Amino acid sequence: MVGQHMAESHDEHDRAGTSKGAGPSHQQNVEQNGGAHANETQHNFEPGVKVICITSFDGQAHPAEVLEKKLDRGETFYYVHYLDCDKRLDEWVLADKLTPWSLTPRQSLARCDTLPTGDLLSPTAIDANLKVTRRFKRKFEEIHHVIADDHGGDHGHEKEHHAPKVKNIQVIEFGKFDMDTWYYSPYPEPYASQSKLYVCEYTLKYFRKKKTLLRHLAKLDIRHPPGDEIYRSPPPPPGQPNYVGGPVASPPISVFEVDGKKAKVYCQNLCLLSKLFLDHKTLYYDVDPFLFYVLCERDSSGYHMVGYFSKEKNCSEEYNLACILTLPCYQRKGYGKFLIAFAYELSKREGRIGTPERPLSDLGQLSFRSYWSKVLLEQLRNVKGDVSIKEISDATFIRGQDIVDTLQGLGLIKYWKGTHLIHADPKVVQEHYAKFASQRMIDVDSTALHWQPLPTPTARKRP
Repeated sequence: MVGQHMAESHDEHDRAGTSKGAGPSHQQNVEQNGGAHANETQHNFEPGVKVICITSFDGQAHPAEVLEKKLDRGETFYYVHYLDCDKRLDEWVLADKLTPWSLTPRQSLARCDTLPTGDLLSPTAIDANLKVTRRFKRKFEEIHHVIADDHGGDHGHEKEHHAPKVKNIQVIEFGKFDMDTWYYSPYPEPYASQSKLYVCEYTLKYFRKKKTLLRHLAKLDIRHPPGDEIYRSPPPPPGQPNYVGGPVASPPISVFEVDGKKAKVYCQNLCLLSKLFLDHKTLYYDVDPFLFYVLCERDSSGYHMVGYFSKEKNCSEEYNLACILTLPCYQRKGYGKFLIAFAYELSKREGRIGTPERPLSDLGQLSFRSYWSKVLLEQLRNVKGDVSIKEISDATFIRGQDIVDTLQGLGLIKYWKGTHLIHADPKVVQEHYAKFASQRMIDVDSTALHWQPLPTPTARKRP
């Protein structure tokens, strides 16, 4: 569920216009089929039909399914879901972007990044001229955002039971930003049928018109989330007003703990907003059992929400995080990893090993894997001699299986005679660490965290 979507208003959401050469020309159809009527029939696609579509984000042919069609100003538009890509890339296209599935010839593979995806439903598809290796499959998944589950699959069960929905709201105005949305969100009518919504960044109330939002802001007195401010980033050192590093952030940041039971409307609005950017999110209205930790940038005009994570108040599992999001307009600033680090800091206060609730989004998986890698490499750099998985877990509060998976990806662990052995060559560890050292990350200052865990009998106290 983690959504951490790491780019501002992506170019992948810019919609392209018509394309010449997306199918047979009108003249060819007249010659082959006896008139213009054959051309119209060829491009009349009904919802549920599989097609090949030229995308706006890479200009390549991808297998797709038509979900809906509409008539706008005399032209027919089709809403397509790309079968080999994340649903955030779904879009409206004109008919000349589409060709029938059966008319696309198969081609041999030259390079992975120029893959002719005509008849490929998945990276495991094989024909007479195409040999798919594990290396190619991994590269294919990276390029086309295919999400793999813990067992190496692609969430086929989710695709079967959760059919893609047509994205209803296209754009939201949030503070000083206009953001293209990524997914469908179940806003109530008449708001759900608006192509653009105006959302207050302080209360998260939503409006159909800008003037209504402005009237709301004019009467607004409280400009922060309705909860307790439990963390405030420390100021820069004396005499260095422009210093940024460690826990010092510019602009300064704060974290608020919001109780879903006490601030129900705010938390419900937060869930509706986050669903625009998280595909797997299912919680919208039953927010009472959850706490929401809202991260804000702080300035003279108020506290501007940049992201959040939620967690259950009393969770019998090891989950220290249920859902996480950094808004697209605030991504690539280190806020995602800060939220992850903050969740583990709360786990330390609780005395519990933590792990995020599954499934993770593709970008959430990358964020957690990056965070785990950096933390584990820091531990291995400071360890002399052998160290066990349990010892690392006790020091970092990261679940043992997450440690094993991460170290396997780094090539720093081996499985021998029924047990995992950490093989941490100092030179190799340093080489890996150098790749993560330059990543932007805001540290959590534990002395600035004013928070105590809820009393629970399941908490495992540590000395």
